Amino acid sequence: MPSYRQLWLSIVVSSGLGLLFCMVAKAQDTSAKAAAQSQTTQDTTPDSPSSTTDGQWHFRTNSYLWFAGVHGTAGALGRNVSVDATAGDVFSRANIGIMGAGEFQRNRLALPLDFMWIKLSDDKVLPIGTATSAKAKVYQAVLTPKVGYWILDHPRLQVIALAGIRYWHLGADLSFEPSILGLSFSRSTNWVDGIAGGRITAPLSPKISVTVLGDAGGGGANMDYQVVGFLNYQIKPKWTLQGGWRYLDVDYRGNNQFVYDAAQSGLILGVNHKWK
Repeated sequence: MPSYRQLWLSIVVSSGLGLLFCMVAKAQDTSAKAAAQSQTTQDTTPDSPSSTTDGQWHFRTNSYLWFAGVHGTAGALGRNVSVDATAGDVFSRANIGIMGAGEFQRNRLALPLDFMWIKLSDDKVLPIGTATSAKAKVYQAVLTPKVGYWILDHPRLQVIALAGIRYWHLGADLSFEPSILGLSFSRSTNWVDGIAGGRITAPLSPKISVTVLGDAGGGGANMDYQVVGFLNYQIKPKWTLQGGWRYLDVDYRGNNQFVYDAAQSGLILGVNHKWK
């Protein structure tokens, strides 16, 4: 992984941990106010532990569309290309991602599960080698089960710690021109990374809140991490609209000569529904 990515990740993680500790300390100092304002918490964040202390399992689903651009390097069998498709290109090239998520919760315990499928393509990639042009298509399927525990449940702030795995299935089709042999490559691979992170939600009003989540880890990949931020607007007691931005970075260089070192980012739009 390039040194600038390691530096960037270190800054993000260090800043996030420092901010988290400061917020926890502040919340502990004002814990006496939490009970008096518990009704506000229940109205703005109905999935927080203070509103689900009945000992029963509760379930909610999230359906998302992720319009993702990508930049980085993809390759197979010793042939690599530099891919650069902006977030605006998704509309003209139909690069679109579909994400579905669900979460079971019982008191302070949470079991979130996230699934994402995305297709990324670029016919203006920059070849590395003797070819003058190349086309690349990348297909991703990512499954992320986690276990979470609420470490802070305050009327103005909720923080949940998360840990789990991220399973990747990745395929790439590469074609190079000019090529006397008409070279094209198709390759797929699978790997699993262990990840850890957290999610922070801050209510702004009875119907509006802000959520920021992130995680980082490695295993099969040298490193993969993501940061997501979105605004929530509760239109009904069980329905919430969401909009924001997602950034996902992975650096995989497998023994099967498959390379995928890329960052994806783009707008996410979704709907959250609480079933029970």
